[in-house]
Amino acid sequence: SQPPGLASRSLVLPPDYIQIARCFEVTRQRCCRLEQDRRRAREQLARVEAERAALEVKLKHARNQVEVEMKKRHRAEAELEKQERKLQLVFEFLMREPWGSGVLSREQGSILSALASRRLGAALAPGSLLRRSSAVDESCQSLLSHSDISYDRTEDDVVRS
Repeated sequence: SQPPGLASRSLVLPPDYIQIARCFEVTRQRCCRLEQDRRRAREQLARVEAERAALEVKLKHARNQVEVEMKKRHRAEAELEKQERKLQLVFEFLMREPWGSGVLSREQGSILSALASRRLGAALAPGSLLRRSSAVDESCQSLLSHSDISYDRTEDDVVRS
C-alpha cells in the first residue's frame, strides 16, 4: 500500500529545516505576545482618552464657574465702591454744613470721622480698586489654558487592523 522504496526510508529532515521550523515557532509566539500587548495598549488608550475627555469637561465647567464668580466679584466690588462713595458724600455734606455738627452727637461724629479716615480714605483713593484687586490674578488664564494646549490627533504612526 505504500509506494515502493518509501517503506524502507524513514522521514529525515535536514538540520536546516528543523532550525527554520524552530524560528517560525519563535516568531509565531512573539507575534502572539505582540498582539496581546497591542490589545492591552489599545484598551489602556481608550481608558485614558475617556478619562481625558471627562477631565476636559470638568475643566470647562470649572473655568465657567470661575468666570461666573469673577463677574459676581466685580459687580460686588462696584456696588461696594458705589456705597462707599455715597457714605463719603453724606459724611462730607454733614461736615460741610454748619448745622451738621449739631445734628450729629460727638460720638457719631467721631465714628464717622474714624470710618472716613480709615476705610473710606483708602477705598476712595485713586486706583484703590486696582490696588485692592491686584493681590489676585484675575486674568482667568490658567497656565494650562485650553488655547495653549494642542493635541496631536494624527494617526499616521498608528497602524490599525
